[in-house]
Amino acid sequence: MAITAAALNGFLGKNISQVCGNGYANPSDNHCAHFVSHALNYQFGYNCLIAGSGKTPGANLRVQELFSRCPVVGKWAVRPASLTTCLVFVTAASNVHLDARTMDNVPQKHIGIFLNGPIWHYSNAQHQVVTQLPELFVHHYHGPDIELFYGQFPI
Repeated sequence: MAITAAALNGFLGKNISQVCGNGYANPSDNHCAHFVSHALNYQFGYNCLIAGSGKTPGANLRVQELFSRCPVVGKWAVRPASLTTCLVFVTAASNVHLDARTMDNVPQKHIGIFLNGPIWHYSNAQHQVVTQLPELFVHHYHGPDIELFYGQFPI
């Protein structure tokens, strides 16, 4: 999957209603996987066409489905230096099962797109696409076992 900073920057400041053509934009819903899936054109699994009312291709809505589709996953701290573009996940380490490439379906999980330093993600609190560095993204949730994980882009 080839994605550029210019393409991702085109999403900055946009509300999910400006990203999704299927009307799936309820502000009380979590749209992090939804944004990532529109940006990277991931149409598998449960998507916004199924959940919404539009006619455009649907984008996946579930963080755990994206995680399980990554061919390689791991702890961020041991991410290969050569992997400069990937998905990044933040959740409690106890929610992640690396050997099985699965993530529990819990409310506290979040996803973004890492590209050469920054992470682009949908801020549900700000209702728009933003960027953050990994050192700040890890603080998306609070707790003693909150960690970052990487995932190579699903094919």
